[in-house]
Amino acid sequence: MALTVTIGCMAESEGSPESEDTNVAVWKSDLGVNFWRSTAADRERRRGAHRALMAELLPFGRDEEFTFVDLGAGTGAASRAVMDYFPKASAVLADFSPQMMEQGAADLAPYEGRYRYVEFDLAKSGRWPDGIPDPAQAVIASLAVHHLNDERKRRLFGEIFDRLAPGGWFLNYDPVKPPDPVTEEAWLRAGDRRDPDAAHKRAHRTAEEHLRYENHVRYMIPLEPQVGFLRAAGFEGVDVYWKELDYVIYGGRRPPVTRSM
Repeated sequence: MALTVTIGCMAESEGSPESEDTNVAVWKSDLGVNFWRSTAADRERRRGAHRALMAELLPFGRDEEFTFVDLGAGTGAASRAVMDYFPKASAVLADFSPQMMEQGAADLAPYEGRYRYVEFDLAKSGRWPDGIPDPAQAVIASLAVHHLNDERKRRLFGEIFDRLAPGGWFLNYDPVKPPDPVTEEAWLRAGDRRDPDAAHKRAHRTAEEHLRYENHVRYMIPLEPQVGFLRAAGFEGVDVYWKELDYVIYGGRRPPVTRSM
């Protein structure tokens, strides 16, 4: 488990000046994507069951045909989990990195005809690309939303709500920041016991590793505000459907259309 130390890394407001855009530096670079590719096997071993749970939470029959949207899809790990669980499902994968989409096309070769990529930068507010269904039957996100600042998270959840068909679900799998130092200490204690080398790794990051770490935690916030953003957007059934230390699955449903009597 990759545990993070995030106390003191407060999210910044949308549009504030930054010395560099670390999302671009990491995810639109061959170096960053090559690292992502090199650690894929270990990552999928640890996270495969979590993404499978996201699929199990979706309200479709196993043989039902439907199309879902995967925001910040990267190489498509979450989409593959959903398409494995629902053999007739199709995916629209939205991402902003050409390198990640190129690798994703290779990883998704067995799903040819069941998916397409759409270029979409989640960090930017505005009109969604025409290639994303409107309305969408379901929307998922995996390890992407934590890269957005607070105001963009809030706006994005509203955009997802507006884009979902009545009764459609949004589910997000992501890391969160500890709410206080006591919780952080407990999370670190558990993580260090699982990985005896973790403390050494934290203290001896290379410049490249530090860049990836700073990108990882830069806009990370505790869980509770994000659940509040969902409720404020209008979602119902909002819950934390799974949690283990700093990783969570939360989400909710756009209410179905209420029929008048």
